[in-house]
Amino acid sequence: MDLFFFDPWAKIAKMNRKKIYLVRHGQTDFNLKGVVQGSGIDAPINQTGRAQAQAFFDAYQQVHFDQIYHTALIRTKQSIAEFISRGTPTAALPELNEISWGDYEGTPMTPEENEYYKHMLHQWQEGNLDYAIAGGENPNQVADRISRGIEKILKGPGETILVCMHGRAMRIFLSLIFNYDLRYMDQFEHKNLCLYLLEQLPNGTFTLKKGNDIDHLKDLE
Repeated sequence: MDLFFFDPWAKIAKMNRKKIYLVRHGQTDFNLKGVVQGSGIDAPINQTGRAQAQAFFDAYQQVHFDQIYHTALIRTKQSIAEFISRGTPTAALPELNEISWGDYEGTPMTPEENEYYKHMLHQWQEGNLDYAIAGGENPNQVADRISRGIEKILKGPGETILVCMHGRAMRIFLSLIFNYDLRYMDQFEHKNLCLYLLEQLPNGTFTLKKGNDIDHLKDLE
């Protein structure tokens, strides 16, 4: 079922309606080991991540992308490398980088740290969106830079767009583009190399066609 939302981007790029294929990067060893990974960890995708990237390419290689965006972190560029290799115009958008988890980046998620993480999520869900993990970013800070990235995408060239991002950043991206309260960002679930397909309507708003879709990865299970 299609979902429709009012959104503040309706005035941007009405004459150049976008179809956005938004994917999360493939698996890294940090994902596999449960190690905290944010904007300060520039980890490559691992063997499973490369298989996920290939499966996504195989499933969507017939789509003609006019423009590709990835973050400034290598795992996103690697995850869509096959599409980039075809010569499609590509740009890095650091504005879309993952949230900074500050002092906890690169550390395993111990039971104590998991409790701290749950406490942080509770703060966000209660509306304390200026709350940040020690040394890291808060949702309002991330939303500010991601909103600049969204504006560049919507004002940029092309109609069929491929964007590769990170899990928490994707939740904030989707909340912004659908004008959702950031307190509810966790409703946008994600898995490695999942797909969110967004289509812009004639009035400039967006409809959600696919969410956290991993059908293209079924042969890897």
